[in-house]
Amino acid sequence: MEIRTRPNAVKVAVATTAMLMFISFWRAAAIVLNDLGSSAFYAGAIAEQAIGKAAPWFILAVMLFSYAVFSVYVESCSMFVRGGVYRVVKEAMGSTLAKFSVSALMFDYILTGPISGVSAGQYLVGFLNDLFRLTHINIALPINSTSAFVAVLVTLYFWWENVKGIPESSEKALRIMYVTTAMVIIMIVWCCYTIAVHGAHLPPLPSLRNLQYSPEALGWLRHSRLPYTVGLIGILIGLGHSVLAMSGQETMAQVYREIEHPKLRNLEKAGFIVFIYSLLFTAGVSFFALMIIPDDVRPQFFGNLISGLAMNVVGPYRLKLVFQAFVVIVGVLMLAGAVNTAIVGSNGVLNRVSEDGILPDWFRQPHAKFGTSYRLLNLVVGLQLLTIVLSRGDIFVLGEAYAFGVMWSFSMKALSVLVLRYKQPGKREFRVPLNLKIGDLEIPLGLSLITIALFSLCIINMFTKQVATLSGIAFTIVFFAIFEISEKYTRKQGATHSELDQFNLEFGEEVTPQSLDCRPGNILIPVSNYHSLYHLDEILNRVNRDRKDVVVLHVRVLQRAGSGEHDLEPDQLFSTNEQFLFTRVLALSEKRGEPVHLTVVSANSVWDGILRAAQSLQSARIVLGRSEKFSCSEEAREIGLAWERLPEPRPQFDLEIFMPGGQREYFILGPHSPHLTPNEVKLIHEMWLRFSDRLAPKEIHHHDVVHFALNEVVKEMTEGKEDEVLARLRQHIEKKKNDPSQPSL
Repeated sequence: MEIRTRPNAVKVAVATTAMLMFISFWRAAAIVLNDLGSSAFYAGAIAEQAIGKAAPWFILAVMLFSYAVFSVYVESCSMFVRGGVYRVVKEAMGSTLAKFSVSALMFDYILTGPISGVSAGQYLVGFLNDLFRLTHINIALPINSTSAFVAVLVTLYFWWENVKGIPESSEKALRIMYVTTAMVIIMIVWCCYTIAVHGAHLPPLPSLRNLQYSPEALGWLRHSRLPYTVGLIGILIGLGHSVLAMSGQETMAQVYREIEHPKLRNLEKAGFIVFIYSLLFTAGVSFFALMIIPDDVRPQFFGNLISGLAMNVVGPYRLKLVFQAFVVIVGVLMLAGAVNTAIVGSNGVLNRVSEDGILPDWFRQPHAKFGTSYRLLNLVVGLQLLTIVLSRGDIFVLGEAYAFGVMWSFSMKALSVLVLRYKQPGKREFRVPLNLKIGDLEIPLGLSLITIALFSLCIINMFTKQVATLSGIAFTIVFFAIFEISEKYTRKQGATHSELDQFNLEFGEEVTPQSLDCRPGNILIPVSNYHSLYHLDEILNRVNRDRKDVVVLHVRVLQRAGSGEHDLEPDQLFSTNEQFLFTRVLALSEKRGEPVHLTVVSANSVWDGILRAAQSLQSARIVLGRSEKFSCSEEAREIGLAWERLPEPRPQFDLEIFMPGGQREYFILGPHSPHLTPNEVKLIHEMWLRFSDRLAPKEIHHHDVVHFALNEVVKEMTEGKEDEVLARLRQHIEKKKNDPSQPSL
């Protein structure tokens, strides 16, 4: 934490966290597409090498199935804002299976970055070598080692982007998708034109006789006749070697925490964009490659399949070469973006694990400047760099191992959501479709079929993917052991409140719009009890984030012993109580997808602290929850008296007091025009008529009547008749209370 003033002058703490910024569904889709869409650059080639020319049909089937898997993630997010694999599996089946699921998922994330980075290197190196040959430069870059070097550079670049925070990296992802979209449109149009000119045949249908397994594709089943005689086994093997095109769903669950309001609707929009885009791109590339690139030429482009498409479409050679250069640039950008996606997703997963006390709080300590969990990022990127070095840039080794983690995490997630249908029944904002009702019993048919399909693919992959199974099980066991040891160590150290969010703190003498990075005219919401945040919830549901910032304030009341010469020490101003309170505030902020600004101030009284903070922040509105000690009018009176104690010039504030049921009372602090009832307006008008008739031709206005009456009251009070005036006023108030409709004549 950064101390900006003397310890004995600390009066204000500003709390910040990287999770207080929210992104649009377009940016969320861009982050996921950099993972899911990037597989178009290598998935088709890896699948064809494993199962032959029928591979595009399996890629298409996997892309269609990916939308069913996405629906599972939408349902989990409707239950938990932080609805990744760990949280959902833990809620459904306990901590042990949750740690196993996360261990398998981390294997996926650790491999996603390297395979994408290496593939980017393959595209770049292949193009450079072609360019060197065309220009007669006697240089031939080693493909694998140079690709590994490129992957290392890309990984380090996005590591730094994520240290700076997700808004930075999501902007980069969105820009990458702009360029990629242009390339995809050109590619589809040009390939369709080529097919129209030269003609083409669709890939062979996915029947047993059309499956041509490579020795590595069958694994431990290479000596069995089952893949050649049982159609279902053959189909599962084909799908199993194509599932690497279906990554990215878990990243969507992690990014869901950052999606702006309305969260679930924006998640569905992002998911649909991802589905359509990846379906056209990933499946399209696989089909076009089989239909356009000659069979004897295509293996040369297995490392850079879209470059092969660019060089085999109809058109002048120079124009095709320019398009190939564009493809390479886009490929490098998008595959590099997938490295970013892997870092974002793995950081989110490990944050969930750390919050539950599995990893020490030390890992989640925020960066002093950017507020991000940089230590977790360092851990993830370190493992990815190690994977790149060990693989030596061999994309096929990485591709075979890749599917283990993603499939097991998908399966455990689907099974957990299915279990929660019965363990936590009730209304959901979203449910996976195909639910049969028999009386009071619900049969989640769609969810059950998805779960069965996922586990079937997991089982077939265990028998056919030797590298993936051995390396995946070894990695999962090691990571699981690390989680177990770390959890025991954390508990042995007596760590508590592991579920609390970590905040980056700055201390100072006063709070200002600049120190909170908020705009004048903001809404100030004081909070004190984490059980009573209904007033904050109401405002987050109604606020227009483009026009108003929301500032959440906690007032730390100084005791008499602490209100003398020295103020609070930093650790007294922001203690575990404030951390717990702001963790709950942050959870509400994430659920609504609306950002808030957090601050703690010290004051001799709650009301003085609130009003002085509102004055310093140039707030326009103060929103309170109903007090347990005072009625709304008494609460408004207390804060009104605190307003009178403010130094000049005293600004006017709107004051809203919310009830737990959503009702609210509205007041104005400071001089303002009174709200006159129809009876009071009628009385003023009748007095004006009398006076104007008697004083004619003198001109008199309604405000003259009010001004004259008030002056007469002041005159009576200054002449020693204050008790008499108060008695009459008291009688008037009682009369109005008993009969509000009675005219005040």
